[in-house]
Amino acid sequence: MLKQRIITALILLPIALCGFFLLEGSGFALFIGLVVSLGAWEWARLAGFEAQPARVAFAVVVAALLFLMHLVPGVAPWVLGAAVLWWALATYLVLTYPRSSEQWSGAAPKLLIGLLILLPAWQGLVFIKQLPLGNWLIMAVMVLVWGADIGAYFSGKAFGKRKLAPQVSPGKSWEGVYGGLALSLVITAVVGLVRDWTLGQMILGLLGAAIVVFISVVGDLTESMFKRQSGIKDSSNLLPGHGGVLDRIDSLTAAIPVFAVLLWMAAL
Repeated sequence: MLKQRIITALILLPIALCGFFLLEGSGFALFIGLVVSLGAWEWARLAGFEAQPARVAFAVVVAALLFLMHLVPGVAPWVLGAAVLWWALATYLVLTYPRSSEQWSGAAPKLLIGLLILLPAWQGLVFIKQLPLGNWLIMAVMVLVWGADIGAYFSGKAFGKRKLAPQVSPGKSWEGVYGGLALSLVITAVVGLVRDWTLGQMILGLLGAAIVVFISVVGDLTESMFKRQSGIKDSSNLLPGHGGVLDRIDSLTAAIPVFAVLLWMAAL
């Protein structure tokens, strides 16, 4: 298993880095769209569609919506706004699971939720890419999420006692969340010092980082909730040793649109 994980990572990492940082404009949008469409194919399974035609059809619908969004960039604020509302609702659904499953257990609500997760993630990356220092900002949100994951793993393993959401993901603890948050805040503070932020900028940067980290945890728990309700361990086997695309980007699907909205608010 470890060998598979390493080989898959060595193959995917250069592809991902080239796609994120070398592609521009429509090429970048297409690259991210392919990843999101694969995620849609996996999500259809979480929504209860095992047959390939139905799963492919949902992926095609998502790809078509992404194309329309690319043609009409004016919808971006609405898409990102919908994401903020969705992830606020998702926090409630995760905290009240399994009782909350009565509200979304049908196929139609699950497919709608899939759109609310996948479309804003694409929109957020496209928006960030267009900003000054766009590549660095994309790297920033990824480092925040990865730092939170690493900090949570070691902190949870060493100190984890209080379960975060035992009905959704029994292995996660509040101590892990705090450890992940602490590491991400340290990373943010170091960046602020290197870039000579003012006190006000530092406060806003740390607050924004905390929001992104907490919402990334919700993103992770949300996919776990749907997998648990569907009785599925991994979203697919597309990535040997790693599960599926959604298993790798679940935290980012939540963090990216929220990060994009925070950047937009900071610009205002």
